[in-house]
Amino acid sequence: MSTQFLKMGMVGGGRDAFIGAVHRTAACMDGKVRFIAGALSSKPEKALASGKDLGLDDRRNYPTWQKMIEGELALPASERIDFVSIVTPNHAHFEVAHAFASAGFNVVCDKPLVHTSDEAARLAAVVEKTGVVFAVTYNYSGYPMVKQARHMVAQGEIGAIRKVIVEYNQGWLANNLEASGQKQADWRTDPAKSGAGGAIGDIGSHAEQLLSYVTGLEIDAICADLTAFVPGRKLDDDANLLLRLKKPGAKTADARGVLIASQIEVGHENDLRLRVFGEKGSLIWHQEDPNVLVLKPDGQPDKVYRRGNGYLCDAAKKNTRIPAGHPEAFLEAFANVYNAAGEAIRMRAEGAPAAKRQLDFPNVEDGGRGVKFIEKTVESAASDRKWTVWEGKS
Repeated sequence: MSTQFLKMGMVGGGRDAFIGAVHRTAACMDGKVRFIAGALSSKPEKALASGKDLGLDDRRNYPTWQKMIEGELALPASERIDFVSIVTPNHAHFEVAHAFASAGFNVVCDKPLVHTSDEAARLAAVVEKTGVVFAVTYNYSGYPMVKQARHMVAQGEIGAIRKVIVEYNQGWLANNLEASGQKQADWRTDPAKSGAGGAIGDIGSHAEQLLSYVTGLEIDAICADLTAFVPGRKLDDDANLLLRLKKPGAKTADARGVLIASQIEVGHENDLRLRVFGEKGSLIWHQEDPNVLVLKPDGQPDKVYRRGNGYLCDAAKKNTRIPAGHPEAFLEAFANVYNAAGEAIRMRAEGAPAAKRQLDFPNVEDGGRGVKFIEKTVESAASDRKWTVWEGKS
């Protein structure tokens, strides 16, 4: 590579956008990335103003993402961005991601990936064709203690998994906040921008990815109940799911799951928690206390694992920056996803084969599975059948 750092572009994430600042901070946290180009709003004037706010060079401050692709391709290859981060509302993900990937740019895209499984399949096809690195920012998989939990499950420390309970509890949409024009509430409750799922798409997709990442299990069937409690709301704000889970390739579902995703639970802020119950013990992780993982062995005292200690697995230690006792959390977890994707981008630039670049970050296939999860949940909630199977017709 021509420089020691990766050159980052961004689509979306301008003025008044919460998540754009999170992505920029996380990507650049370790000095391995520099933010140098952007088309930061769907409104050209706002895009240019946002770029000026952030100190972008006028030549790399684009009014539209189409102009950004055009402008970057006109530069010598060594000067172009190494990847684009897409942080728009959901409805714009597909067109932007497909265009950048088709042009040969590596992509980091916020979740949910796209609106439909067909779009996800088309994205996967272009990634396969071009060989670009494509990451999806399911950031909770970046927490060191989540990686420790994944390691302990894989090593059989709690035995065969019997049951998994994952909850994502929020209360910020308990009232009709979208009627006030609040930007984050407005697009998340609009089917045209958010897609078919409300809470199940916004935070339920995170819960599904966390479950799948830690346990390695796949969903075999879903029994879902989706509700819009706030009068006039067009998308669900509360989701309650029963899951049948199986090992990859297995014919039968041997484990059971419960998934809750709610944005009307008054008093809850960002209460994501995971409990995994095995034959020999259980694991508990809570996002609001993310540096702690609790193991409950059968017939023995609880064991508390803490981030930053030498007894943790290599993946947990690799994704830790500061000593034990100093909190690491949300931004660092995002940064870990960017770092892993960045490592794959560097490997691609050096000619490493695609198989070697499949590192520890959520990719386009994970994003596609998340889209299918939303679709199957909505299908189940609308059906009179008790169970909706994951594959084939229900």
